[in-house]
Amino acid sequence: MPHDHAHEHLHEPQPSGIVADASVRLARVSDAPAVGLVQAAVWRESYADVLPPEVLHQFEGPAFARVWRDSLASAPTPQHRLLVACAGEQVVGFVAVGPSADPDGGGTSGEVLAMGVHPEARGAGHGSRLLNAAVDTLRGGGFERMVIWLLQEDEGGREFLLASGLAPDGAWRDRVVDADGGTVREVRLVADLGAP
Repeated sequence: MPHDHAHEHLHEPQPSGIVADASVRLARVSDAPAVGLVQAAVWRESYADVLPPEVLHQFEGPAFARVWRDSLASAPTPQHRLLVACAGEQVVGFVAVGPSADPDGGGTSGEVLAMGVHPEARGAGHGSRLLNAAVDTLRGGGFERMVIWLLQEDEGGREFLLASGLAPDGAWRDRVVDADGGTVREVRLVADLGAP
């Protein structure tokens, strides 16, 4: 079958001895429902301890999918990209990148706008492949620095990003997350995208 995207196939032996076909590729509009389902699962898990149940219930796959479908059909800028991690043909993770909107970005900072791997698909290297693809995509777009805003309470995410070479730069923000003005604290991690 011809490949219409440039993507790398990585084969990892699984505990069962079966070789899984794991890859990262550019998302298509038809991937929006799968990305929405992954995002809903990831967001419900990530925010379970910081948001009330009525807000968590609003994290639904179809709602996220509509946003991704619109974004894929008409990206905010040419530098916005959505990539998906696949196990075989199944989308199990995603990463969205684009220019950073931070006031101190200076036009040279690219941002990981959203990223997640379905809880049932973790431990197979999808997160690392997505982050590496994000680095390559941002570097290819001419960005010199990568930034990621992370929920302050997300210790697992912080551990993963620190091990991947990012570091907090001391910046933080409070993001409004519900109609009553409730906020969550986020911290910024950064990495230099200079010569690898």
